[in-house]
Amino acid sequence: MKAVTEPVPFAPGSILWDIAGDVRLLLSLPAALVLQVAHPAVGAGVDEHSVFRTDPWGRAARSLESLQLWVYGGEAALEEGRRLRRLHRTISGTDTRGRAYHALTPAHYAWVHATAYPVFLRSARYLSRPLTPREERRLYGELLRLGAILGIHERDMPPTPEEFWTYFEAMVEHELERTAVAGELLDPRRPVPPPPGSGTVLRRLWPLLARLRVFVTVGLLPPIARDRLGLTWTARDERRLRRLGGVVRTVVPLLPERLRYLPVARRARAARR
Repeated sequence: MKAVTEPVPFAPGSILWDIAGDVRLLLSLPAALVLQVAHPAVGAGVDEHSVFRTDPWGRAARSLESLQLWVYGGEAALEEGRRLRRLHRTISGTDTRGRAYHALTPAHYAWVHATAYPVFLRSARYLSRPLTPREERRLYGELLRLGAILGIHERDMPPTPEEFWTYFEAMVEHELERTAVAGELLDPRRPVPPPPGSGTVLRRLWPLLARLRVFVTVGLLPPIARDRLGLTWTARDERRLRRLGGVVRTVVPLLPERLRYLPVARRARAARR
């Protein structure tokens, strides 16, 4: 019998180690979430089983910490992957097309993970620097490795970037739709309160920040996904996003480490030093 080998946790020197803990991740994550919940099965699961409406900030904090552990947790990353699979065992129901779904159905679970690749690439293009073709291929290999940490089998993900884009285009064309949850995430008027403990200035700016979040989310979606979801994106919008990206590319590298990196990543980087 062939021995089962545990995935190797990430360490410095990997692309994910450099980008997954950068604060710019907070700007790109909503686009990945929209791609995820635009899948009818994933959207139904979130709609029926998540507390994102009743506890949005608690849900966001828990998800972000989990994501950070995948890359920066060392051996804890493997346990976090197992915990997530246990958590999703009871999530099932019927999607918007009347099809039975289960959260751990390989095609559904893999789709959630697959959305990271196009969004990472678009985020790099606008908010940091475009990856070279070699780096794009290397990043895809790292995401396959991350998938193994999360319990996603190699057979359930396209093996190469070239095959990924064929898969991605087919998923967008045949599966994605503007589900109820996707519509909520794309609505700047969605009644989400500011984070607990927000000061007066943040509370006053909150409606503007909500519109900015949706603008960046739509901009970081791949164009074919925008079209599929019926989202408008003009040449003026593109210029505005590029200008915003220029500001982000200039400012973020100047931040001290305590502000540039998210807490789990910051602690892992300090421990490695």
